[in-house]
Amino acid sequence: MAEVYTRAPVRLEGKYGAILVCWVLGNGCLFSWNSMLTIQDYYVALFPNYHPSRVLTLIYQPFALGTLAMLAYNEAKINTRKRNLFGYSLFFIATFIVLLLDLATSGKGGLGSFIGICVISGAFGVADAHVQGGMIGDLSFMLPEFLQSFLAGLAASGALTSLLRLITKAAFENSQDGLRKGAILFFAISTLFELLCVLLYAFVFPKLPIVKYYRAKAASEGSKTVASDLAAAGVYKQGPETKNEHDPQQVERLNNKELLLQNIDYAIDLFLIYALTLSIFPGFLSEDTGSHSLGSWYALVLIAMYNVWDLIGRYIPLIKCLKLESRKGLMVVILLRSLFVPAFYFTAKYGDQGWMIMLTSLLGLSNGHLTVCVLTCAPKGTRAKCTRKSSSFVSFRRYICWCNSRLVVAYRQRLV
Repeated sequence: MAEVYTRAPVRLEGKYGAILVCWVLGNGCLFSWNSMLTIQDYYVALFPNYHPSRVLTLIYQPFALGTLAMLAYNEAKINTRKRNLFGYSLFFIATFIVLLLDLATSGKGGLGSFIGICVISGAFGVADAHVQGGMIGDLSFMLPEFLQSFLAGLAASGALTSLLRLITKAAFENSQDGLRKGAILFFAISTLFELLCVLLYAFVFPKLPIVKYYRAKAASEGSKTVASDLAAAGVYKQGPETKNEHDPQQVERLNNKELLLQNIDYAIDLFLIYALTLSIFPGFLSEDTGSHSLGSWYALVLIAMYNVWDLIGRYIPLIKCLKLESRKGLMVVILLRSLFVPAFYFTAKYGDQGWMIMLTSLLGLSNGHLTVCVLTCAPKGTRAKCTRKSSSFVSFRRYICWCNSRLVVAYRQRLV
């Protein structure tokens, strides 16, 4: 029987279940791509003449950026449920194809296999643009804890893949064909995980009472992109609406320029956060750290420490007194992060591995903390029917920064 949600529930039923589902969905957004990044040593060994560590990233980012640009521009016309389901389904299919490709070629390299991996990398970019932008917009008009949990899941995917990489490196280091076994294990886990995300988003998340309430509220405020989400949960509008132009519930949508100007400082914040972070991680940490007692484990340990502290940083805003909400305060703290550049330079030149590990941990902690603060504050003051587009613009700006930073790193690698 169809339900009608017109009032806030006495208790927000399903809150903690929704937080858990958001965390898993956040993981699924980057788990496959992080798995591909984490097994770069396997692809370098498999395709030594094609520079996969550079090429795969350069393919991924333009596909993600271009797709997100089109989705952000046409946000008002896009069915959010179909968008997110398409993204998670594409992640599942592409990850499964990686497994099939490796098994079909028996782990042999060659131009054909490399082209197949490149196509899959582009598919990951398209899927990420659908899911990450769609989910951030979807969660932005719900409880801030939902968006925080989703963003924490994004960081957790990096921490989990780093942990798996350390385990498989230790387990298969001395075995025959150990790199390939580790790669197959990574993508088998990723395939199952992406299938779980498809099922959770399709059948579990939309039926949680608290999610039904916030989507029904968004629909009452004029959002047209939640209709299929509500229908999937058996929630329908109560009769036809009469539009009153004096009703604050029926304010007109802001256009693209107005939304961008309204959120320009948040867009600059994210640009500065990721411009600094990606100028150091992972390229500098992987290449410019010198020789240390940890040997080949050193770069893996640094990347793992970054991912773990990035995850911890995304939970800090749950402590109200530590959450930055002032727009000026956020800008000042983000500008102060530029001190990381000379700090890393002098530590790499004169410090030992302990100082570098500590500095890398602080970089991850500040990146996670500030990212959540910006993205949870940005949609405030915007009605539900503009919230998705506002979040999409902020996410789009982050992707521009990410793409530019990776191009700079790749160019620097080419000069080395």
